[in-house]
Amino acid sequence: MDDLYVRLRRKLAPFGQQHVLRFWDRLDGAGRSRLAGQVDSFDLERIDELAKTRVLSAAPAAALDISPIEVTRFPRTAEEHAAFERARRAGEDVLRQGRGGCLVVAGGQGTRLGIDVPKGTFPIGPVSGKSLFDLHVERVRALGRNYRTRIPLLIMTSPVNDAATREFFRKNDNFLLPEEDAVFFVQGVMPAVDFDGKLILDAPDHVSASPNGHGGVMPALAESGVLDRMRKRGITDLFHWQVDNVLVKIAEPVFLGFHCQTQSRMSSKVCRKRDAAERVGVTVKRADGRTAVVEYSDLSAEQAARTQADGSLELWAGNLCIYWYTVDFAEKIGRDAQLPFHLARKKIPSIDREGVRVEATEANGIKFETFVFDAFPQADKTFIMELDRAEEFAPVKNLTGEDSVESAQQAMTERSRRWLESAGVAVPRGADGRSRWPIEISPLFALDAEELKAKLPARLVIDGPLLLG
Repeated sequence: MDDLYVRLRRKLAPFGQQHVLRFWDRLDGAGRSRLAGQVDSFDLERIDELAKTRVLSAAPAAALDISPIEVTRFPRTAEEHAAFERARRAGEDVLRQGRGGCLVVAGGQGTRLGIDVPKGTFPIGPVSGKSLFDLHVERVRALGRNYRTRIPLLIMTSPVNDAATREFFRKNDNFLLPEEDAVFFVQGVMPAVDFDGKLILDAPDHVSASPNGHGGVMPALAESGVLDRMRKRGITDLFHWQVDNVLVKIAEPVFLGFHCQTQSRMSSKVCRKRDAAERVGVTVKRADGRTAVVEYSDLSAEQAARTQADGSLELWAGNLCIYWYTVDFAEKIGRDAQLPFHLARKKIPSIDREGVRVEATEANGIKFETFVFDAFPQADKTFIMELDRAEEFAPVKNLTGEDSVESAQQAMTERSRRWLESAGVAVPRGADGRSRWPIEISPLFALDAEELKAKLPARLVIDGPLLLG
């Protein structure tokens, strides 16, 4: 056997993964290089540890000692309104000083939406048909205009969609965002294993691997050099969100102000869960006083359903992946900390003994992911703030049903309707109380109801689909 084969086998053998080289004799030079590159990129010791401790001998989950987290709620008293106004001014100062950056997690494909391209390219504008990326960039540009500064947009892709995402931006002239303000970086991957802890081949020259979850953001930021670039620009804090949230209020200054005033390392916006069964993690306080997020699947049925004296859920603070964190904290987590891996049982394509690809009909393996919210317990100071779901959170995850294209477009229209009505505009409604027509307000026209009111044309009449901006 050639020297490359011998070297790879020596690397794989201590972990019982020599089967990865099963088809070596069949591979041409390009195939051997491709497979060798994968093997060299894997942390086999870490994968072996995960397989032994989390797959082969998984212990029963321990009972979680958690309690409700303190959350800054919507202001009700004059004192609370004054505190919100002070936070707003503080956040606006940070933005004007050019210290805030934006980061969108966009490593996924739109498979559940019926497309095999980056999810951010999906056309979602209820009237314009603009893509998710287009709308997010418009928000960033509008912020820069309003605060007379330049705000970088960091876009985390994955090896699966990086080239296609960059090409989409290139074809659209970065949606008029200056080239130096559109910063792409790529998250890492983790290989999949079967239920015996063995790496899964999905081609003779390729190990099945997938993006390592949104927890890969901080290591990728540090390793790519993006954090160093941000420091040179004077960026101290990053606003983080998922690409599929069509209502996100990017870098909203009140949230930023509280984050900075409390000197928090990582802050989060949460919303009240619809019910105990809603499939979102909950933000909680651990027994040691640290903030944490617990996935819905890790809560017992009793914990999820537990209520307070007024009948509302005790653990109500649903996690939405809307955060501020400092550049220094991202560096610390990215370079020094290892976030825990979460396991997901999946249907994973593989190859049979003849090298023929086989599509799985049931779960046959494990994928490993890290979640960025697992950094919370390592932050000595955190800030948690409530949001109004109807104003700030509508994810596009499915083609139909809950959290779908239809529900997200409806949420966009209904938020626009409320903004217009608060400005005194009559919006025709149907029998269900919703706007009769789709309405879309470009972020470049208005980022909130107050800005909209100041810009509305006189005597606006709505007699069909409406696009402002």
